[in-house]
Amino acid sequence: MTRAIVMVIDSMGIGAMEDCRDFGDVPECNTLGHVSKYNNGLNVPNMEKMGLGLLGDFEGIKKVEKPTSTVATLVEKSKGKDTTTGHWEIMGLVSQKPFSTYPEGFPKELIDKFIQETNCGGVLANIPASGTAIIEKLNDEHHSTKFPIVYTSADSVFQIAVDTDLIPLETLYEWCKIARKLLDEGDYNTARVIARPYKIIDGKPTRISKDRRDFSMAPKHTLLDDIKDGGGKVIAIGKIEDIFSKAGITHAIHTGSNKEGLELTLKAVKRELPLEDIAYQKGLKYNDKEIIFTNLVDTDMLYGHRNDAKGYGKAIEEIDTYVKPITDAMDKTDLLIITADHGCDPCVEGTDHTREKVPVIIYSKIIEAEGNVGEITGFDYITEIIKDWL
Repeated sequence: MTRAIVMVIDSMGIGAMEDCRDFGDVPECNTLGHVSKYNNGLNVPNMEKMGLGLLGDFEGIKKVEKPTSTVATLVEKSKGKDTTTGHWEIMGLVSQKPFSTYPEGFPKELIDKFIQETNCGGVLANIPASGTAIIEKLNDEHHSTKFPIVYTSADSVFQIAVDTDLIPLETLYEWCKIARKLLDEGDYNTARVIARPYKIIDGKPTRISKDRRDFSMAPKHTLLDDIKDGGGKVIAIGKIEDIFSKAGITHAIHTGSNKEGLELTLKAVKRELPLEDIAYQKGLKYNDKEIIFTNLVDTDMLYGHRNDAKGYGKAIEEIDTYVKPITDAMDKTDLLIITADHGCDPCVEGTDHTREKVPVIIYSKIIEAEGNVGEITGFDYITEIIKDWL
């Protein structure tokens, strides 16, 4: 069996792109650089040995002389700085047209249709906002009216937050599906509808990350479709299934944390996942090609957007502890790729994504490591590497 294992450390950018100002960012943004400096260095011995430190000046991450992997800096071709755009390009789909954003909130005609079709009675907010802040601010009004909290950000997202002790989780998901349908029918070019469930815990509104769901635009053809259509397996771990709107996925497991995603990835590499229980294509015979595709979202969702550089650093260090067990469990016919999809620098002003270059680490037990091969245009470089491997 020939496999590619792709791990995306969500938002771990390594420096601003030249056009970052066009996306509202400053040239100083550098997620990994600032996080490592804030924490007085990061303890990531496994990715350090692979050559991560060769891609920039990251405090505490050494520039090793003989890296075990090939590493490079990738420059995005697509016009965006969001999760959907980054992941789609990683799998070969370059987005020339940026997704639409709504800095003044969503149009009245869309909100009116949403209220009518969901029968929710009304909505609160409809403005760009930090999720944690808007939920805390409007929680009392949400409880008195039972109206959902609808908000957006600098990214192309239609987010719906409810207290699931007040509004059932299944209702929230149904409202998200209706929003997705309305956005697609109206050609609003919005990347994702995001369900943001929360509960009151110890007197404070607290988002329940494990129940978050993303309802994305369906992508045009990607490498995942090639593998699936050709009879191979595509195992999606974390929110990959949502990002690709199930397209090109044969098996999927949602996760509630990075640790869970890392554990599942390790089990997948060891072939210990009960895939027959989660398969979309039960009963089909698969060929010997396989992609294990994991999104590790905590860096972005819990720490980048909340300007928590300390938590971000600890999350990177946790990921690194799994790198060696995963590489140890790999077969000679396995290829490991570690990368990111955009930036979200917790040390610059704002709470939104940042337009950054990303690292790529390419490891195999049988191919010779080339060290740092420089700057390469296109996250879809990863697609070409996987095509050559499979």
